[in-house]
Amino acid sequence: MPLRFSLELPTHRTERPDEFVTAAAVAELTRAAAAAGFSAVNVTDHPAPDTRWLDNGGHHALDPFVALSFAAAADPGIWLLTNIYVPAYRNPFLGAKLVQSLDLLCGGRLILGVAAGYLKPEFAALGIDFERRGELLDEALAVLDAMLAGGDLAWEGPDFVARGVAFRPVTPSGRRPPVWVGGNSRAAIRRAARFDGWAPFHTGGFARATRTAAIETVEDLAEAIRFVRSCRSDAWTPFDICWSEPSLAAPAISIDERRARLSALAGAGVTWVTVTVPGDDRAEVLGTIAAFGREVISST
Repeated sequence: MPLRFSLELPTHRTERPDEFVTAAAVAELTRAAAAAGFSAVNVTDHPAPDTRWLDNGGHHALDPFVALSFAAAADPGIWLLTNIYVPAYRNPFLGAKLVQSLDLLCGGRLILGVAAGYLKPEFAALGIDFERRGELLDEALAVLDAMLAGGDLAWEGPDFVARGVAFRPVTPSGRRPPVWVGGNSRAAIRRAARFDGWAPFHTGGFARATRTAAIETVEDLAEAIRFVRSCRSDAWTPFDICWSEPSLAAPAISIDERRARLSALAGAGVTWVTVTVPGDDRAEVLGTIAAFGREVISST
């Protein structure tokens, strides 16, 4: 199958909020992505980033479910990807309600990219035990599965007790959206193998800072993809590999280089690529989106 592409909506560009962090910007960029051949748009999740991280390459983020709801309304066919959402930041029932609400209103176009999280001060700001992040992620996904199946759920967690909770209406598919689990650790990979896809993190020299195993080359990635597929109990069901290429649309990268890179990624087993498009203002970003569609997506 051909590679599919997701555009990172630049809602983290808070240095130019008038250009990138408005309802009009989200709508216009989403429509441009759809016209260029992108299959999805994506945003990330950082409700309480600390200044030290922000001063060393981190970024702000809108709430992913709010931002993606505006994208959903802008184009009726484009998929919506959380890349990534950290369920541990929220009570699992609150998180499940956010997922159900967006998936219901967008007609089942949500892909839920999740991860355990790595920003320790953000966990502290939210009052969440950083050391339990993997456990909390597993609990959130189990609650999500149960709630979106449509039944009544009783559940006792370490900080809450739920008796007979039900969500209505049931989502169109009668099940949760596809779940892609992010992270490079063996624990993250084994968790991903139980769901619908894996979203490895291109560490780019920042493996230590992001508390994850390094994946720096296509060879590293191919080896990790072989491992995650070996962990799958059902090798016949669809399973996606979503890889982020933040510099793929940079002007310094030639068309031939882009195509060669994408060919190598597809050969390694990648099925989706998320792309960050540079530009000083919205007009420049829109032009680069259109050019990427003509020069890369249409020939991939």
